[in-house]
Amino acid sequence: MKKPINTVHLSGLLYEHDLTLKTTGENSKKPGTPFISGTISIATDDAITNIVQVHFTYVTAITGKLTPNATFNALNAILEGKAKSVMEHGKENAAKIKCDTAVGLNEFYTDRNGKEELVSTKRNEGGFVHIVNEIETDEKVRNRFDTDIVITGVVRKEADEEKNIPEKVVVRGAIFDFKKSLLPVEFEATNPRAMDYFEGLEASAKEPVFTKVWGRQVSTTVIVSVSEENAWGEIDIKQVPRTYKGFVITGANPVPYDWDDESTITAEEVKAAIQQRELDLAAMKKRQDEYKASKAMASAVVVPSAPKAGNFVF
Repeated sequence: MKKPINTVHLSGLLYEHDLTLKTTGENSKKPGTPFISGTISIATDDAITNIVQVHFTYVTAITGKLTPNATFNALNAILEGKAKSVMEHGKENAAKIKCDTAVGLNEFYTDRNGKEELVSTKRNEGGFVHIVNEIETDEKVRNRFDTDIVITGVVRKEADEEKNIPEKVVVRGAIFDFKKSLLPVEFEATNPRAMDYFEGLEASAKEPVFTKVWGRQVSTTVIVSVSEENAWGEIDIKQVPRTYKGFVITGANPVPYDWDDESTITAEEVKAAIQQRELDLAAMKKRQDEYKASKAMASAVVVPSAPKAGNFVF
């Protein structure tokens, strides 16, 4: 497999964050190691309407010593409030941020209607952060992802005027992280020519298409009017905010990579990556089940036996 492309560049104003300083538990490889965990949100446009998040689990110490690199310094400045945010200090005072990260998945199992289901959500995972004096003037440059993708299906969806979502095609397939782990994803294309192009590829699970795509992350909140019936006739109209998030493809290689070729990617490599993913998910589920069991035991209430009549011992 060629070295997979999976990069995200974000820059803009620090919008808000939920970073916290934690320490690893007793069952970790290095108990008591401090690390920074949480997300930073970056407003990538001047209007402060497109807010993109980056998640971090950043180890701050090795053998008890702090690692004073640029990313740690930036995260620590945000954590301590030295780097100001739009939500707390206003647009004029907010710190300018640049972040080079990658597309990852936030995955866990949850119970739905008595059945365990895998939840898998795309997110920007880790990377390098810098607090800077200037950001790019072109907003398109401030928000870009580039990935190689094995496309296994394309589905066209009609516009949803109520949610202000345009007609689009959903491009389904898999990308890879720096460890070459397979990550199932769905991207979108809304440009009419892009929709026709991806449908024209006729990609399927039996005949995948391997190519490079790039685009922008869209994360906006739309205010929707919702009508609610009233017992005596007056209709109650509520303004409900709804957040729309998506990875919108704006470009692709003119010619896809060769499929099932050692210089790009082989079918056997994809099969092996799928098998490894199944093993990784099974291990994750086991850890999650063990954690739930330990929490249940810790919170179990021991009910003492009732005292015998006349034997009240305090």
